[in-house]
Amino acid sequence: MEAKAREHEALFSKSSGKEALDHAIAAAEIYMKAARESPNAADKKRLQKKCESLIMKAEELKKSMKTTTDSVSVIERRLKLPRQARQIPTSEKTLLYRNSRLHGNVFPPWEADPDPADFTGKPYNDDSLFSLSERQKSVFAGWKRPLELVSKGVRAESTSNDFLMEAKDDFDLVQDITTDCSVVASLCASIKHLRPGRSSILPTLMFPVDQETGQPKISTSGKYIFRMFFNGCFRKVIIDDYLPSSSNERTLYVVDRQNPGLIWPALVEKAYLKVRGGYDFPGSNSGTDLCVLTGWIPQQLFLQSDDVDWDATWRRVKKAYDYDDVVVTLGTGRLTPDEEEILGLAGEHDYAVLDMSESNGSRMLLVKNPWCDGLVWKGVGSSTSSINSETDEHPIRLKPGSFWISFDDVTQNFESLYLNWNPSLFTERQDHHFVWQLPDASMIGSFADNPQYSMTAQADDQTWILLSRHFQDEELEISRKRSTTLAAVSNMLGFTSLYIFAHANGQRVQLSDKSIYRGPFVDSPQTLAPFEAKKGVKYTIVVASQDLPLPKYSFTLSFFSRTPLTITPAQQSLRYYTEIQSAWTRRTSGGNSASLTYLTNPQFSITLTATGPLSILLSTAKDDLPVHVDLVWARGQRVTAVSVRDLVASSGDYRRGCAVASAPSVERGTYTVVCSTFEPGQLADFTLRVGSDAPGTQVVPVPADAAGRLRTQLSGLAFRGSEYKKRAAISVARLTRVCVVVTRRDAGGGRQNNHYPSSSSSTPAPSSAFYQTPTPANAAHPQPQQRSNHHPTVRVTVESGRGPNREILASSSSMAMPRIAGSRTGSDDEGAGGEGEFRQVTAGAGLRTPEFDIDPRIRERAAVG
Repeated sequence: MEAKAREHEALFSKSSGKEALDHAIAAAEIYMKAARESPNAADKKRLQKKCESLIMKAEELKKSMKTTTDSVSVIERRLKLPRQARQIPTSEKTLLYRNSRLHGNVFPPWEADPDPADFTGKPYNDDSLFSLSERQKSVFAGWKRPLELVSKGVRAESTSNDFLMEAKDDFDLVQDITTDCSVVASLCASIKHLRPGRSSILPTLMFPVDQETGQPKISTSGKYIFRMFFNGCFRKVIIDDYLPSSSNERTLYVVDRQNPGLIWPALVEKAYLKVRGGYDFPGSNSGTDLCVLTGWIPQQLFLQSDDVDWDATWRRVKKAYDYDDVVVTLGTGRLTPDEEEILGLAGEHDYAVLDMSESNGSRMLLVKNPWCDGLVWKGVGSSTSSINSETDEHPIRLKPGSFWISFDDVTQNFESLYLNWNPSLFTERQDHHFVWQLPDASMIGSFADNPQYSMTAQADDQTWILLSRHFQDEELEISRKRSTTLAAVSNMLGFTSLYIFAHANGQRVQLSDKSIYRGPFVDSPQTLAPFEAKKGVKYTIVVASQDLPLPKYSFTLSFFSRTPLTITPAQQSLRYYTEIQSAWTRRTSGGNSASLTYLTNPQFSITLTATGPLSILLSTAKDDLPVHVDLVWARGQRVTAVSVRDLVASSGDYRRGCAVASAPSVERGTYTVVCSTFEPGQLADFTLRVGSDAPGTQVVPVPADAAGRLRTQLSGLAFRGSEYKKRAAISVARLTRVCVVVTRRDAGGGRQNNHYPSSSSSTPAPSSAFYQTPTPANAAHPQPQQRSNHHPTVRVTVESGRGPNREILASSSSMAMPRIAGSRTGSDDEGAGGEGEFRQVTAGAGLRTPEFDIDPRIRERAAVG
């Protein structure tokens, strides 16, 4: 195989023009197949590089071929395609060529219509693999050419082989064993655009074909070339005319019941299935299939949504349908066997819309089930009613599997309405191709690492934005791991959406708040955002995802308009960003600021080298976890409690998944950031992302409370009878910084009412109330009337002296007041000059005082209670 590729490579170097281009493409395809089959990893990599090199050489050759531009312009005139208003840069062209490889085949970007000589000469054999399902294999009888598949009776009616391409009767396409209802439904719905005639679009999609009549021709060599739109552009798909045969009356490819010898629809199907991985097609939807087959813009409307005005939708779609500017298909959701029997609808199945009718307020659709022996609608207005009578207002003769159904019944019993719009509705088009390396799981809840673009329109007008995810081999492997339903298969591939913002002046955004458009998350490879753009407004377009299983994806973002657009990658609002990863653990998940364990939350010191704007993003992978971030005046030291007066910036109310605190101007200096969940004990990894306009911003974790300091624990204090005050004395040998923590102690594993340990320490307490920590002893004052309460209230004060000379050094009530570790206490502070309020102490949460100093030279004795 490699020798054959080298032969084409040698001929490429000796030839020129289209001949050289054909040899380059042939060599690249063979190298790709050789790489796929090679068992040696080194050889596989070498062959893949050879393939990439030849693809790039082909690209350079195409640039020098004038016929390329001429051919493209012919296609654009024929289809009336919108003008491509953007010159694709080399980096994006490289991406398109790299994504030409799929399932061991090479599908190069379309550059020129094929030469008629390509379809003559010796027979063409496509050695690509077309996989079959187990059910298909059970009846598979080999690959056969069309004349071998057609019965002698059909051949006897014609003096030539034209019956293979020319329909003598109206089209009636159906599927049998192949699980590609979406493909066949797409062919049925678009047959009015594909059928031969001067308005047919088939001459732009299939070769060989009569350019004047739109009639497909027979290729004497058996080679057929199709122009299909996927992975960012129109691409060349080459097949031979061999089709899978069956050992019984069942068929493995699409057939026409009215024209049993017609094979060009089966060739279209084969080309599409080559792109999607084989005849064991795991499933798609008709909107995606029609986008690939025709390049028409796909839109999916969810029929069970409350956000859609169905009257306006009917008027819009009906008008476009009458002007041949939209193809309509339908999809059902999951249905039980009983529901299928009662309704006459198949679950998770796509249907074609063959006609739309409105008369005397009655809105009807003619729908076709693409199965050869499928169910038909059994409700009001179905084919079993008076539709076939001579007086019926719908004179169309119904074929098997077709039925009339009201639009109201469609909105109630189907799940999706798929619309594929003629791109000639627009005059301008811009395509932007990019790769997205998905961020760390903790950043998925935010938009900080998502692809974003800035867009400005020169006039008020409709603008449609289409996001297309490129196909890749790994997705096929995932989808083949079939579970019970097709919906489950689609869900395994993840979801994408588009958001549009108008408040950010075209700059990047970090949160999904304040969007003017929020598209649904869909499991299709494409999603469309249609909206009315206003002149001069700078919009930010954001690509969003959920549960994408692979680490990296390629996308194309296409903008359709009737007015010029200015589109660029969105820029950051600040110049410098620093990220740090951390987590809420069992020891550090302290909850909101009302919790006594708030001080245990992860905290970070931020040092700004210059005054300027600041943004702090807190993001976690748990999108249902309420989180919050505060920037506090604390000089980079640990914060024990906060109030409004302590805050430099705050993210406001707790927000699920991620939160942002920002300020237009923050003075240079060192601050403390506190990251919290709403409830204590909520565990998750998170990322902290700090943005500023000052270089050299430093973000470092603040050490845990009492980290590296000495701890001393006092004996427990038990309140009995009418006791409401306890004292414990301490002394220190030198100037010592101290804090007091009191926690409730369980005796024998059980909760003991009115039993509290008091602790004494020459250092701050550990990081949470779960520790019984040493503290300078003083007095605890439970309210007498609450001594028998299951959760009595307690106050801890630290005093020096007695009687009129008593001085309160600290009080546990200060935990409810703004306080930072290391702050100085004063006589005007509650908890310093005042004794403060009583608070509950439970087995899981304690009370503490702020830090304070004890100087043995001034205070020879102190007490805690």
